[in-house]
Amino acid sequence: MNPAPNLFLIGPMGAGKSTVGRHLAELLRMPFLDLDHEIEAHTGAAISLIFELEQEAGFRRRESALLAELTARQGIVLATGGGAVLDADNRRLLRERGYVIWLDASVDAQLARLARDRNRPLLQAPDRRERLEHLAAQRNGLYSETADLHLDSVGVGNSMHAAHDLLDLLEARWQRGRAETTA
Repeated sequence: MNPAPNLFLIGPMGAGKSTVGRHLAELLRMPFLDLDHEIEAHTGAAISLIFELEQEAGFRRRESALLAELTARQGIVLATGGGAVLDADNRRLLRERGYVIWLDASVDAQLARLARDRNRPLLQAPDRRERLEHLAAQRNGLYSETADLHLDSVGVGNSMHAAHDLLDLLEARWQRGRAETTA
């Protein structure tokens, strides 16, 4: 058992972190937070506008600052954005302050799930498959390094089924605990 006060979901866009995370939080009777939604609420601006005005680097600074704040809480389920793992300090905070679940999806599954989505700045590319493959090559090693548990969200049914599957896995591997204190 790996005691931790929080559950953090990482993984690529379209893996279901927000929908599965919301169901999982309900099952565990824990508050659910979505990092991208929290960034929008704190800034009053859409993620796409932040990218437009501040580029990806500006967005990542905001993401890191809010991630540090949110992961300091106790007893939450947090869905991160796909790129939150790019920063080494973010990865450290996720590992130190919670139990990290890598919710994964193949590029084919991502393409199907994101087919109508036009709001994701990093998906605004002439060849979406190529972009998703590039992001996977860049990030999958970081997801693996950070995660306590890896679950492929493809083939597990709908998001509620995935949350139940995840809950079953967590019962054997995770217990709610207190965060480690770091000096």
